[in-house]
Amino acid sequence: MKGLILALVLALAGGQKQGLEPVFHTGKTYLYGYKSFILHGLPDRGLAMAGVRLTCKLDISRVSRSDHLLQIRSPKLEEYNGFWPTDPFTPSSRLTETIAACFSQAFKFEYTEGRVGSIFAPEDCPILCTNLVRGILNMMQITIKKSQNVYELQEAGIEGICQTRYVIQDDSKNNRATISKSKDLTDCQEKAVKNMGMAYIRPCPTCPLKVRNIKGTVMFTYKMKYDDSGALMTSAMSEQVYQITPFNEPNGAAVMEARQELSLVDIKRTPISAPKTQLQNQGSLRYHFSGELLQMPIPLIRIKNPDLQLTETLRQLVQNNEEGAAKDASAKFLQMVQLFRIVTLDQIESLWVQFANDLPYRRWFLSAICAAGATDTFRFLKQKIHDEKLNIWEAAATLPLALHFVTPNKQTLEVASTFLTCPQIQKAPMHQIIVYLGYGSMVNKYCAQTSLCPNELLQPLHDLATEATSKGDAKDMALALKAIGNAGEPASIKRILKFLPTFSPAAASLPNRIHADAVLALRKIARKDPAKVREISLQVFMDSTLAPNVRMVACVVLFETKPALPTVTAMASSLLTEPSLQVASFTYSHMKALAVGRIPQLYNLSAACNIAIKLLSPRLDRLSYRYSKVIHVGDYSSDYQAGAIWRVYLMNSPSTMFPSDIITKVRGYYANTATDIIEVALRSQSLTKLVRKQNIPFAEYDTYKTLKELGKKLLGWKELPPEDPLVSAYVKVLGQEIAFVDIDKDAIQQTMTSLTGSSNWQPMVKKVVEEVQRGISGRWTLPAMVAELRHIVPTVVGVPLELSLCGAALAQAAAAVDIQMSPPLPDNFRPSQLLETNMDIHADIKPKAYFHMIAMMGINTRYFQSGLEFHAEFSANTTMKFEARINNKEKNLKIETPPCHQEVELAAVRSEVYAISRNMEEVDSEKKSQLLPKGEVPSLSDQPFQPSERSSRPGSWKQSNIPSVISKGYQQGSEEAHHHGVGGRFYTRIFCRKIESLGCSACLSLKSRNSAFLRNTCLHKLAGELEAKIVLKPVHTGADIDKIQLEIQAGSKAASKIIDVASSGSKEEDETSPYKDIQAKLKKILGIENIFTVANKTRRRHKRIHREDKTAVTDLWAEPGTTPLSSSSSSSTASSADGKEPGNEHKKDELRQSGKKCGSSSKSSSRSSSGSRRSSSSSGSSASSKICSSSEDHSGDRRCSADSEYSNQQANLPVYQFWFKPADEQDPGMEVLNGSISSSSSSASDEGTSRAMSQPKFLGDSKPPILAAVLRAIHRNEQPTGIQLVLYTDTQPMRSRIQMFVSSITGSSRWKLCADASVINSHKVSGSLKWGKDCRDYQIATQIATGQFAAYPAMQMKLEWPKVPSIVRTTARWFYSLLPGAAYVLGYSQRQQCGPSHQATFVMALTSPRTCDVVLKLPELTIYDRAIRLPLPFPSSPGTPISTLPSPDQNVFSQATLSITENLKARCSVFQNTITTFNGVEFNYSMPANCYHVLVQDCSSELKFLVMMKRLEGSADLTAINVRLASHEVDMYVSNGLIQLKINGVQAPTDVPYTSNSDASMLISSEKEGLSLKAPDYGIDKLYYDGHRLEIQIAFWMAGKTCGICGKYDAEKEREYQMPSGYLAKDAVSFGQSWIISEDPCAGACKLQRKFVKIEKPVAFEKKAAKCFSVEPVLHCVEGCSATRTVPVSVGFHCVPADSTLNLDRQIRLDQKSEDVVSTVSAHTACSCQQQSCPA
Repeated sequence: MKGLILALVLALAGGQKQGLEPVFHTGKTYLYGYKSFILHGLPDRGLAMAGVRLTCKLDISRVSRSDHLLQIRSPKLEEYNGFWPTDPFTPSSRLTETIAACFSQAFKFEYTEGRVGSIFAPEDCPILCTNLVRGILNMMQITIKKSQNVYELQEAGIEGICQTRYVIQDDSKNNRATISKSKDLTDCQEKAVKNMGMAYIRPCPTCPLKVRNIKGTVMFTYKMKYDDSGALMTSAMSEQVYQITPFNEPNGAAVMEARQELSLVDIKRTPISAPKTQLQNQGSLRYHFSGELLQMPIPLIRIKNPDLQLTETLRQLVQNNEEGAAKDASAKFLQMVQLFRIVTLDQIESLWVQFANDLPYRRWFLSAICAAGATDTFRFLKQKIHDEKLNIWEAAATLPLALHFVTPNKQTLEVASTFLTCPQIQKAPMHQIIVYLGYGSMVNKYCAQTSLCPNELLQPLHDLATEATSKGDAKDMALALKAIGNAGEPASIKRILKFLPTFSPAAASLPNRIHADAVLALRKIARKDPAKVREISLQVFMDSTLAPNVRMVACVVLFETKPALPTVTAMASSLLTEPSLQVASFTYSHMKALAVGRIPQLYNLSAACNIAIKLLSPRLDRLSYRYSKVIHVGDYSSDYQAGAIWRVYLMNSPSTMFPSDIITKVRGYYANTATDIIEVALRSQSLTKLVRKQNIPFAEYDTYKTLKELGKKLLGWKELPPEDPLVSAYVKVLGQEIAFVDIDKDAIQQTMTSLTGSSNWQPMVKKVVEEVQRGISGRWTLPAMVAELRHIVPTVVGVPLELSLCGAALAQAAAAVDIQMSPPLPDNFRPSQLLETNMDIHADIKPKAYFHMIAMMGINTRYFQSGLEFHAEFSANTTMKFEARINNKEKNLKIETPPCHQEVELAAVRSEVYAISRNMEEVDSEKKSQLLPKGEVPSLSDQPFQPSERSSRPGSWKQSNIPSVISKGYQQGSEEAHHHGVGGRFYTRIFCRKIESLGCSACLSLKSRNSAFLRNTCLHKLAGELEAKIVLKPVHTGADIDKIQLEIQAGSKAASKIIDVASSGSKEEDETSPYKDIQAKLKKILGIENIFTVANKTRRRHKRIHREDKTAVTDLWAEPGTTPLSSSSSSSTASSADGKEPGNEHKKDELRQSGKKCGSSSKSSSRSSSGSRRSSSSSGSSASSKICSSSEDHSGDRRCSADSEYSNQQANLPVYQFWFKPADEQDPGMEVLNGSISSSSSSASDEGTSRAMSQPKFLGDSKPPILAAVLRAIHRNEQPTGIQLVLYTDTQPMRSRIQMFVSSITGSSRWKLCADASVINSHKVSGSLKWGKDCRDYQIATQIATGQFAAYPAMQMKLEWPKVPSIVRTTARWFYSLLPGAAYVLGYSQRQQCGPSHQATFVMALTSPRTCDVVLKLPELTIYDRAIRLPLPFPSSPGTPISTLPSPDQNVFSQATLSITENLKARCSVFQNTITTFNGVEFNYSMPANCYHVLVQDCSSELKFLVMMKRLEGSADLTAINVRLASHEVDMYVSNGLIQLKINGVQAPTDVPYTSNSDASMLISSEKEGLSLKAPDYGIDKLYYDGHRLEIQIAFWMAGKTCGICGKYDAEKEREYQMPSGYLAKDAVSFGQSWIISEDPCAGACKLQRKFVKIEKPVAFEKKAAKCFSVEPVLHCVEGCSATRTVPVSVGFHCVPADSTLNLDRQIRLDQKSEDVVSTVSAHTACSCQQQSCPA
């Protein structure tokens, strides 16, 4: 038994693993060799890399149980900058000396069971050296689990606490073990990381790790040797890799690789000498960030005397700025920002004293102060504003930048809080807004770094909200809410709820815009506490008592909390019963926008919305423009993990026709982050008051008092509260509101007064004119740091890996402008005199813009820098030097400018990537290597490409095809070269266009040298050098150009100006010439005769050309020799005057081949397309021959016999096969047009020809030109060269025409450009553009016509391109290739079918006032769709025949706008028992006789008008109306079959118009069979009454301000039955009866009045006996009268226990009780009053 026990003990001991934690024994010193290096670059071989290497010797000894000493000896730091692995490391002796100095003393560290504890270092040891020690000790951190060989745990290290996997291989035979551990650096609980400038970039915590663009891992391998005394670490190796993929491409990654090697060299018994100084505890292994944030990613600066260095840098900046060195200026500016972060407050003050009075220095100084963002610079700025050393505009410019760039900490927040109470800030409201908003942003950035935000930081904002509420100051309330919204802290929720009526009833009296601001303040809080914000915003959204715009804003906030499916479904179900269509439409469109989103961060929300919209009624899709919408445009690239969305929130209010609140925002997505880039909002209310006639005393009129008395009779009626006009706007950048403005009534009126006229406007204008005449000169500079983003993580070596982005912008302008006016303006001048003065302007303006961005990946410390550096530059530079003379009286403008004298770079974009190495000890010896090795790259000359003789053969593009006016100088050159060798891929291309006649040449140069040949990724394309620039160069010709002149002459002297330019004769001779001589000269100068002579020759061959081309269908965008033209073209496309053109012999073959191609595609279609059929006899199809007669006119057009066939033959066709019938056909039997209109299927060619010949082809034959323009270059010894433009117009009542001709002023060139546009009749407009030799080489023609399309009114637009240049064809092919995909995305149908080549047709048919069908026919593709919703209603009715369209004396194009405008106006009509409200709701209601009903009245606070109506006794459809306007009471009624009119009780004739003489106009006149009343100043556009029918049309600015049976005109159709009390009636009868005006039963004819009633039968409510009273009164006969006719109505009842004392005898407000049950009762509509008792 004892033997068995012994065996078990030995087996257990053998299975127990020996302790593998490294042990250092007391009294021994362990000597290790240490090597580490870190490299940065792209992983491809042969590309430049940068890095550092540290080698040293380590002595480690144990001094106590846990304390150990570490002595670093012989450190050596080497830099690497070259091509890995061929180039060697370079020793850096000075930097080595610096590092050796801080390693001179020993370090102490705690080490127990393989775990490193606290680290102790000398007090003056730099943080860099301490971190290097951490990197060494990090290799010794080992966590051993004795019972497991493979395990995972969270282990602390230099990078933080990260998930670590261990694998132990134990070689017990040799007493050795190998330990491997690896860490995923993206899976860390407490990661050591430092971010700067990224507070506005929101990470996505739920996004998968695969979309992260920074990934890292580290792997350690340990060799252990153990015995009974413990384990000894003989060697350790680590390898760390960080992969950065800026474009999220798997192969496009930049890599940081770090390696460490630790090997045991010897063990000695000599102890390490104890440290001479006291060691300070520096914390644990976790990396410490300190000095890295001081150094920007710019070249290192050796800082000795920062104030002197700042002085020198500032002087260099101003000097460089004067010389225009923008690149150096931006670099110096960033250095200046770096220095300002180091200097003290006293040094800044001394610099300010030195430079404050010098304006150029002052601008640079303040810009750098703002960008520095240090505590002292912030204090300095606050002091200067407090001392009023900055003017109001300087303070407004510096405050936003300073508050944005300042580093938020306790010190800067304390300074910022003093800004809030600074008296100088409070003086200027603009400054106060900027400071409060900026303070909120600072709190947000500070609290983003901590888990708990101190309440004292939010207290100033809460105090402002409390004070504003107590004072009732709406502006301060808005400011407080916006600042709280910028802070975005959940602790502010309670304050915000006090401004929402849903949670605080006292807030109901606040303006709606304050409610909306309170909801918007929750948006940023939702990022920290989405559940709470979701709960609040959902309650606000469901609260139907709030204004619609407040609820819509709550909808926006609610969706930003990313609600789950149950919440979204709850919202959708509430919309089914939503009374406000504005809210329903907005929410539904928002859900639709989210449902189609492709953003991964919103996938769950998109899926939820996709399900929710299926629950909603499709009718929400069909709501008009009056309803609120969300417009969403966005896209996301899953390849690059990047995207953007643009949303526009359009919120309508009941009182506006168009959106009153517009919010638009752009949000960007990158990897797993999101950023709100910019957001702009515009709100308005009651702006319609500004377009009305003001100062009308409505409150003094009798109508105002009458309506006040009437309100007492209508139970519960209240007038709408007054609203002052207001315009509010705000701007958010990066999610932070930076500014907002409220323009109220006083500000608007002041602006309107200053614009429209005041007694003081003349001196003000004259003062401005005098200032301008004194001249404007100066130089302005605006530098700014645009961004500074930094992401820093530690490496295992102990140095930081930094990813940073820094950008600076520089705007400069130098100007010298001198303006002289003659004659001078008198003191009391008229505005028209400004148009009679002559002005001479001399200007020299030189604006410049420069933007420089630096991106870095690598090591960036105050001692050395190493890594990749990316530089991108954008520059724009131009010079505007000119002299202008304006003669208003003569209508002449002349501008002169010098030609190009030197090369000017107009715009340029450059980028380059370097591997850089810098160190502080050798600042001047910067090492910089281009990423690609330099290779032999052939140079390219700047000469334009000269074509060989072979390329200029007939039929090819050659010099003779260039217009001769340009051939002297307008030449196009292109150079392209590709080189691929040792230096990478080199690409260059230069495009030049020369205009020798103007002495200049514009060149676009593209150069690229990158590593894309290694891997085709975006990163590799940027890795190298890129350059794109536009350069303006002088062209040296035989004759020097003195100046370039542009002269424009309008009016009667336009013709003489052209003749003066071309003629060498005297002006007197020209002026005395008769008009015909001038006309002949002008035609000769312009070469008009050649143009129209050729056109006539071509027209005679028109028919033959058509016959030749009918049977062929050419390829899209091909270049045919001759192609057909429609009748709208003034001439055909004959190739030349003699009918010959190079390449003509190949024409037939080309046409035949393309015809085969198109024909084969059409045969493959499942259905033949009527759109590609020809109607000529040679190609007519059997279908068309069955429909149409076989007769043809001489132009080959087939004509249909009857209009009925036109409808029958299209009854069963798809929409793309319908035919368009023009409206200007003479009779119904004219031709039927196919949808694709070619010259063989359009209107007859002879008709077009005869019409064209009946009027002069050249307007100059009968009209003088109205405008002439000459652009010419004036030479010293030669005639001027250039071009001239002449414009003719012919305006007639029904036909108008405009012609423009452009030609050379020398006369030797025949190149011309001709444009012609004409209104042929009221239904057709055509135009053409021709250019080339005598306007014959190229042509584009277009035509717009109205007509009928499948029995619907329609409009057709047709475009023909018989011949166009190759660049147009190339662009068109590219556009054509995008069409199918675009059509698919937009949901349009498409069909491959052939149509006429070189022609496109677009037809839009109006199938209803809100829908249309569209068909776009291209040569090989047809795109179509049906029932497309229109944004605005267009009045029409289906089946409208052409004969009912506007008559020829009406222009249908001008009528269309008028029709849309009229259709927007609201109308209410009453005819018999049918009533149609302003909102278009139709219902039946039989009015009780003799009782006036409120049909419509002004319910605003102005109470401007009232219209009442009653049905006459004994008649079913005769009515009488009573209108109250101002002091007028108008009665219209029928007596003896005639319309009668009474005004203020006095009979008035109906055949004589009546006009009021009060402040507001009123006109009553007879119209048709009745009377019309117009009172636009009151809001009634027109009232028409004929005894049977009443129609009322009110002004659009009355929207939402009316009430009565006609409704509120607010587009809320679901709330149309709103009674005076505000409740919604259950049916139309209850609604109509609620607006009856009760009268004195003894004095009036109406014997009805409304009373509360009780349910007489026993009622059980909630299982108890109850009595129920109506909450709304019911119509009953007055006391003493009995009902002779009743009607059932549904009424709500309030129930109380049967034993309650509540009864109808007491005057109790039943209308304020809750509605418990709904029951039907009888309402009286007619009474018999034999027993009525009235006093005598």
